[in-house]
Amino acid sequence: MKDESSNGIFSFASLRRFTTSVFEHFNVPRKDAILAADVLAYSDEHGIDSHGIARLETYYDLLKIGRINPNPVISIVREKASVATVDGDNGLGLVVGPKCMQMAMKKAEEFGSGWLSVRNTNHYGAAGYYPVMALKHDLIGLSMTNTTAGVAPFLGAEKMLGTNPIAIAFPGFNEPPVLIDFASSTVSYGKVEIANRKGEEVPLGWCIDKNGNPTSDPSEMINGGALLPLGSDANGSGHKGYCLASMVDILTSVLSGANWGPFAIPFAIHVAPLEKQVGKGIGHFFGAYDIDGFRDRTEFKKEIDEWIVTMRNTKPQPGAEKVLIPGDPERIAYQKRIIEGIPVDKEVLKSLRIIAEETGIELAQNS
Repeated sequence: MKDESSNGIFSFASLRRFTTSVFEHFNVPRKDAILAADVLAYSDEHGIDSHGIARLETYYDLLKIGRINPNPVISIVREKASVATVDGDNGLGLVVGPKCMQMAMKKAEEFGSGWLSVRNTNHYGAAGYYPVMALKHDLIGLSMTNTTAGVAPFLGAEKMLGTNPIAIAFPGFNEPPVLIDFASSTVSYGKVEIANRKGEEVPLGWCIDKNGNPTSDPSEMINGGALLPLGSDANGSGHKGYCLASMVDILTSVLSGANWGPFAIPFAIHVAPLEKQVGKGIGHFFGAYDIDGFRDRTEFKKEIDEWIVTMRNTKPQPGAEKVLIPGDPERIAYQKRIIEGIPVDKEVLKSLRIIAEETGIELAQNS
């Protein structure tokens, strides 16, 4: 008898196989299914529990009712040298995203930089996955996406913007890359979900309730409340998070012709698509830069190494062990999880077992 009340530990290979098979179950081509599973696995393997296997249930439900196209024809609808707008044909964001990042990288190799604004797509996983793709080609990579409205604008009391994350990565020479990946809200929605599943409170400053008042109860945010922009309020310079979210919204969606702001397509089975749409799907934005167009690539990477060493040697604050560089927490999590396995919350595990039962796909916990 399986214990339904406890968390699970899975090998990374087991979760990848299961996820790939689930996507294939809906006639997603095998290469695309492997790619989509890789994007989700990146999150779980690097400690980003809010964007990995925990999201599989929603993809599964949306594919089941035909809200996502399993075999999209991705097309360039407008193009001029290093820039283009791409239509994702309502495909999995986990497939559309990597293919568009590849296009941006190809343009960077040809023109020195590549910029793609993408419409008619959906949730694309962790923003950091895409700059890492560019690192493998010694390029600087950037990605952004708008998301379902869940964040109040600065001084606002209702959801009008998504968490709208930004990610960029710079390659090092001997040191690891600098990988910056953060939501333009105080936290991602997934962290509030995780706290709600665990029955825990969240810090004041993360969110407000349906009346616009600060709350530490995650359920009050989920049921009619909103997240706050990075910085939260006037004392924390919350206008800066609002400006970042606005920039992402405009580059990903106004520029591409996707739904922006409160019109972004909900990534949830229980939320019907909005009656009013101002574009197609949600939007992404990808960029890639050829370092050689700025300075010698090797010199740049060696100086990144020096930058990293300098930052790591910063005197830490009292009570802090040491100063990390952006990307260190994910690398630390990866080194641990690849050996010890991927922890899966009991509520997420329950959803995976339902998927396994409905599809007949084996969910092997110890392989």
